[in-house]
Amino acid sequence: MNHDIIIIGAGPGGIFAAYELIKLNPGLKVAVFEAGHELSKRKCPIDGDKIKTCIGCKTCSIMSGFGGAGAFSDGKYNITNDFGGTLYEYIGKKPALDLMRYVDEINLKYGGEGTRLYSTAGSRFKTECIRNDLHLLDASVRHLGTDINYIVLENIYAYLKDKVEFYFDTPVVTVSRENGTYNVITKDKTYSCDKCIISVGRSGSKWMESVCRDLDVKTNSNRVDIGVRVELPAAVFAHLTDELYESKIVYRTEKYGDKVRTFCMNPKGSVVNENTNGIITVNGHSYEDPAKQTDNTNFALLVAKHFSEPFKDSNGYGESIARLSNMLGGGVIVQRFGDLIRGRRSTPSRIQEAFITPTLNATPGDLSLVLPKRILDGIIEMIYALDKVAPGTANEDTLLYGVEVKFYNMEVEVDENLESVHKGLYIIGDGSGITHSLSHASASGVHVARKIVEK
Repeated sequence: MNHDIIIIGAGPGGIFAAYELIKLNPGLKVAVFEAGHELSKRKCPIDGDKIKTCIGCKTCSIMSGFGGAGAFSDGKYNITNDFGGTLYEYIGKKPALDLMRYVDEINLKYGGEGTRLYSTAGSRFKTECIRNDLHLLDASVRHLGTDINYIVLENIYAYLKDKVEFYFDTPVVTVSRENGTYNVITKDKTYSCDKCIISVGRSGSKWMESVCRDLDVKTNSNRVDIGVRVELPAAVFAHLTDELYESKIVYRTEKYGDKVRTFCMNPKGSVVNENTNGIITVNGHSYEDPAKQTDNTNFALLVAKHFSEPFKDSNGYGESIARLSNMLGGGVIVQRFGDLIRGRRSTPSRIQEAFITPTLNATPGDLSLVLPKRILDGIIEMIYALDKVAPGTANEDTLLYGVEVKFYNMEVEVDENLESVHKGLYIIGDGSGITHSLSHASASGVHVARKIVEK
């Protein structure tokens, strides 16, 4: 069971690491271990008819499997250093952007040709946002859509499957080091390798922390993003999404000075469930195919919380809030903005009477019983601020789904090669706490692959 290189995790980081390794040195013996299913078997049982809510599958097909959590997350590749992670702090700003552009070229080659590259450069909305105390971040955005993103992944897997040994539905229990060799230990077997690349994504945060403890790899506390997913008629944001598609807008609240940001905007998209370590949260996606589009646009409003002393468990804080939502709503809670402002819970009849049809079957309720006041106040402020550049955002019937939580791994201590204190052990992607996006995670995989081949 010996390999030259073992990659743990078949998300964007792991996939692009494997791709680049085989491209540069086809003779390498590379294995990829993935806790979830291969792409063709990734099916969420929620059909909106017989099964309407999360049933707690042993392995969440939305979060795990070939393609990682990014497989069904709208396929947005943001080419920028302004958000999506801090990869540039390790490898430099220009190299980071060059790697993201290289990833974009691969996506186009494997099925993404014809998709649009949006850009905020020179946008008149940047000036309009500044006038209203909002800040539009710079980025180029390749939108594949959930459907085209799936095709790209299919094609890349078809290219890799006979060149790389894949072990699906094979969770790794732990990783150990002995005499310069790494042992990747599963439930049934132990596999050894000279070099090990860990790319477990956000869903592997708890596992990553345990491995770092076992191997004495230093970590630093990271943040957790907490908020809601907003759903409103697509026409409200059409003037922004038609030109920019993904608009990352940041607002500093007057009351507390906290930063609230838009995240993962999905024009004519759908709101979906996520299952992270048994906790049901909310996300969104959209399709490139007009036949699969909806009349609604959704996006997240998130507030970042970063703890230091004496409490350092940012993810634990986010989990406790998400669990409270699950306890009150049996999963995700939905509330009309008008009901929230009036201090009353939404009811099924109030949701049905609204001038918008929800795309997710969620439990009507009261988000003020779940979200801390400081976070909720910031979200409300942000909605009124957005209403100035996108009138209709603060409408009575605007839907808020909660909670949305973005868990980030503890930031792992690595060098400019993304190599840990143990030579030959590389930690990449969102599992490293360094990247927070498809483009940054993919770029980190390419970077490490090149460094390994160079050596």
